Amino acid sequence: MPTLLRLPALLIFGVTSLAACTAAGPDAASTSSAVNNSRHHAAAYPAARKSNHTDDYHGTPVTDPYHWLEDPDSPETKAWVTAENKVTFDYLARIPFRDQIRTRLTQMWNYERYGVPQREGEYLYYQKNDGLQNQAVLYVQKVGEEKEAVLLDPNKFSADGTTALAGTYFSPDHRYLAYATSGGGSDWQKLRVLDLQTRQPLTDELEWVKVSGAAWAGNGFYYSRYDAPKAGESQLAGKNEFHKVYYHQLGAPQSADKLVYEDAKMPLGFRYAGTTDDERFLIIYLTDGKADGNRLLVRDLNNAKEAGRFQTVGSTYEHNHSVVGNVGGKLLVLTNHKAPRYRLVLVDPAKPQESNWQDVLPQTEDKLEEVAQVGGKLIATYLKDASSAVKVYSAKGEFERDVELPALGTASGFGGRPDSREVYYAFTSFTYPTTIYRYDLTSGQSTVFRQPKVAVNPDDYVVRQVFYTSKDKTKIPMFIVHRKGLKLDGQNPTYLYGYGGFNVSLTPSFSIARMLWLENGGVLAIPNLRGGGEYGEAWHQAGMTPRKQNVFDDFIAAAEYLAIQSYTTPDKLAIAGGSNGGLLVGATMTQRPDVARVAFPAVGVMDMLRYQKFTIGWNWAPEYGTSENYHQFQNLYKFSPLHNLRAGVAYPATLITTADHDDRVVPAHSFKFAATLQAVYAGTEPQLIRIDVNAGHGAGKSTKLLIDEWADIWSFAFYNMGLNPYGKQAKLVK
Repeated sequence: MPTLLRLPALLIFGVTSLAACTAAGPDAASTSSAVNNSRHHAAAYPAARKSNHTDDYHGTPVTDPYHWLEDPDSPETKAWVTAENKVTFDYLARIPFRDQIRTRLTQMWNYERYGVPQREGEYLYYQKNDGLQNQAVLYVQKVGEEKEAVLLDPNKFSADGTTALAGTYFSPDHRYLAYATSGGGSDWQKLRVLDLQTRQPLTDELEWVKVSGAAWAGNGFYYSRYDAPKAGESQLAGKNEFHKVYYHQLGAPQSADKLVYEDAKMPLGFRYAGTTDDERFLIIYLTDGKADGNRLLVRDLNNAKEAGRFQTVGSTYEHNHSVVGNVGGKLLVLTNHKAPRYRLVLVDPAKPQESNWQDVLPQTEDKLEEVAQVGGKLIATYLKDASSAVKVYSAKGEFERDVELPALGTASGFGGRPDSREVYYAFTSFTYPTTIYRYDLTSGQSTVFRQPKVAVNPDDYVVRQVFYTSKDKTKIPMFIVHRKGLKLDGQNPTYLYGYGGFNVSLTPSFSIARMLWLENGGVLAIPNLRGGGEYGEAWHQAGMTPRKQNVFDDFIAAAEYLAIQSYTTPDKLAIAGGSNGGLLVGATMTQRPDVARVAFPAVGVMDMLRYQKFTIGWNWAPEYGTSENYHQFQNLYKFSPLHNLRAGVAYPATLITTADHDDRVVPAHSFKFAATLQAVYAGTEPQLIRIDVNAGHGAGKSTKLLIDEWADIWSFAFYNMGLNPYGKQAKLVK
């Protein structure tokens, strides 16, 4: 899951006692004796030194005994990581059917997968993975021909396949491609340039790029970066401050790049550059790290009088604004100002006040998710109960037709140039493998461009959407997927996945990894929790600070609904989520440890009192609040997973997952949570942490690492539910 970048719309990201929180008493090495006697575990957890580090929050002392795990580069942390991985992988290796699951996943994963093509002149550019390649390859194909050629192969970027193609940015004249790479899963990127005529790389190489695109104008492009880390500062954990926008001219060294925008008085916040397709307007998106929206700075590049100044669109940071395109001298802006479900407005940069904005696509009952200006049309994607509805309008906002989609699911893409006569889009659903379509703007007809051949039969499954009641009586939608003919006897292994934050919408999508769970009789349940973007900004704000508890209540209510409706029982339920969803799982298992048998908190935000001190964590303050504010500290302290672990509690069998190169949610969150959990837990269920090496928050993870991780997740889930997908019952190894 995307995410936690929180760059709006344009990028697509009770308190227990202190003694109980810090597990006063024996350290992890000695308290592991109970686990050592468990039928589930065969080795003591690694010793984790306890320090006497204490932080004072508004007069409340909070001890942080594993504070030293925040330094990812220290020999002590590295030794702890190695020791934890040994315990975890020794445990996983004892699961008798783990190899069978990995083999089956490898078989299932081996099918061609395509990205949405982008047409540039007479050529189509698209990504394709032929099955088991670690990274998708960028191909080029001449329109009307079948022959395709490799343009960029990220599998050759690094020996182990962990360097990914992180972004592609074509120049409007179709001559150049700027592309971003990221290594080992880090958010740090490098920008390079390819000549599309010669298909040879240029010498340009830009470093320390983060939260950036490449916005073309003239003989170069605008981009965003930070200063290089100072000597002794961690590249993966240090706080990122003073984001700046530069202009890079092709062929020039990075040292010659022109500084376009900075704010020396505002260290926090993103400054992200974009240009309109005709290269007339430069737009800089500004966030401030405090509010949840953004402002726009606009410069008319055709007007020499504006060379040194910008016009401001959006008077505050309280609303989201993103530029879709322009109509002559006016901008088309997608905004939630006075429209929590979003609207499209026309803004004159010379008169940018909100009172002068003109509606092009007014707000409707459904959330307006995206708008593309292409081929003289406006293609608008709406969300209706978390599924896509796509409509085509004239340039003036007059409705023309609906785009007929194959089923309830998710459609994305529809991008193109002003002269395009066709666009491409992807459609996917839980049992509908991602298929690429070509859409003719004149006829309104969709035809298949690429359709994958998957080694499973999606027709064997059923998808339902239900609405259940949360603690405060709010109705919450949830998708439930399972094999046809499922018996509602309460004994079905069920995987409950959630996110609930940052305006992120969980819409139907195909996952080959989840198909293994489904084909073995598992149930997949995905609720659309508050905090997400499925119903617009009001739904989002209902799950933000100080109302974050609503999200956890919604998730717990989903688990209870699945039991009440006899899909499963707590003994056959796994709860899962990543990033902000990792926080969700951590908070759920500490508040209601009885709700599930298995817990999978992935790359989670577990220390809610210190998250803002690392990399871009400060950017999540509008979502969570911070411990610097007294009232927000009180709220955070109530649900922070790290600070609500208690001795003597029977927590679910837990497999924490993180990665050593995660510089978005730094692994210290998971490290400290794991060390504390192992120290306080005295039950018989495994409390493990799985730490990927040379991987990050999730984006760009190699196919091999994905297969290995999912094999371990499903093995751990089945095994701790006492099930064997290749037999009637799993034999638990002592």
